[in-house]
Amino acid sequence: MRRTRYQQGNLQLVERKRGPRAWEYRWYEPMADGSRRRRSLVVGTVEQYPNETTAKRAVASLLVNINAESPRFNLEPISVQTLVEHYTEKELGEDSNKTFATRETYKGYFRKWILPRWGDYRLKDVKSVAVEEWLRSLDLSNGSKAKMRNIMHAVFNHAIRWEWHEKNPITHVRQSAKRMQIPIVLTPDEMDELLLQLEEPTHTAVLVAMLTGLRVSELLALKWQDIDFENFEIHVTRSISLQHVGECKTEASRKPLPLDERLAEALQRWRALCAYPRQQDWVFASPHTNGTQPYWPGTLNRWHLQPAVKAVGIKGKVGWHTFRRTFATLLKANGEDVKTVQELLRHANILVTMNLYAQAVTDLKRKAQSRIVDMLLDNDDEKQSATAIGTKRTYEKIIQSRKLLK
Repeated sequence: MRRTRYQQGNLQLVERKRGPRAWEYRWYEPMADGSRRRRSLVVGTVEQYPNETTAKRAVASLLVNINAESPRFNLEPISVQTLVEHYTEKELGEDSNKTFATRETYKGYFRKWILPRWGDYRLKDVKSVAVEEWLRSLDLSNGSKAKMRNIMHAVFNHAIRWEWHEKNPITHVRQSAKRMQIPIVLTPDEMDELLLQLEEPTHTAVLVAMLTGLRVSELLALKWQDIDFENFEIHVTRSISLQHVGECKTEASRKPLPLDERLAEALQRWRALCAYPRQQDWVFASPHTNGTQPYWPGTLNRWHLQPAVKAVGIKGKVGWHTFRRTFATLLKANGEDVKTVQELLRHANILVTMNLYAQAVTDLKRKAQSRIVDMLLDNDDEKQSATAIGTKRTYEKIIQSRKLLK
């Protein structure tokens, strides 16, 4: 039986007719009839990869692909750097089922945190306790640490799937995603005062966010053709992240939203004022791009929203997601049923609606407690007397138990 061989390939520095010298990688590709054909690929110039070591790193994931069908025991130890490059190529490409924002988030975590710390490690040298202690040492929120842990878990699952590793060391890494601070929810009075401080287009953008619960990526991706003024509906058909237009977060996110007549009037007023009122124009088109793109959310936040928050004197961190969370909380405070709240927020999972977004308003908590107190401690003298007697007996039992312990 012929043994399957593992190729290292051949990396050479070659001269070119034009431009600087380049690194060329050569290998043999097995054909269907059992023969082999020589292949070559220009990796990059010496300006991009000044030495052989950097050039070899660039072809590491390609080398893994070439030897994908080789027996696993013939493979040399793979580094985390190589694994991440292969994962990026296979799972984060243009044909990936992940959204653009998710792909960019993964790449950002790889570039800034994971590869600087673990890139040179061999897969077998990455240990659960070491990763856990590293995450604990980072000055990041629990949510960011949990996200990083989950990304590393997905990458090692990729290694197992391609049979380059036997187990996932990240499975046993403990990392809580519990919030360190409770996000704030605005009161109706704070919302009114904030709107008074805002100018267009931020005023209308914030108003729509407050009254619909739209994510900022969906809000700024709206075009005038998405707003049905006759049937009073908003059709959410796309989202935008880093000025890249893509699909909505989930299938539930694409459901139409009701449009109150008063909100419709506010949008009509903005349409009459704005420079881009055509059906195919963005609702919040940026004049800096001649209307070809909507505003960046950070621009509206930094130069309009945050000064208004400071002027009103609202304590805590207020961002675009604050309006979505406030919308959910006020719906719950108004006694709306859970299913209605879920559909208005367009969550795929009802647990997300109740656990992460809808917070009980403090006044409602106080009234709820008072109703229980009224049941037990109303003005009935007989009930108050019975409660006082019960409290006295409890106190006497505590004193007696302390004496016995002495």
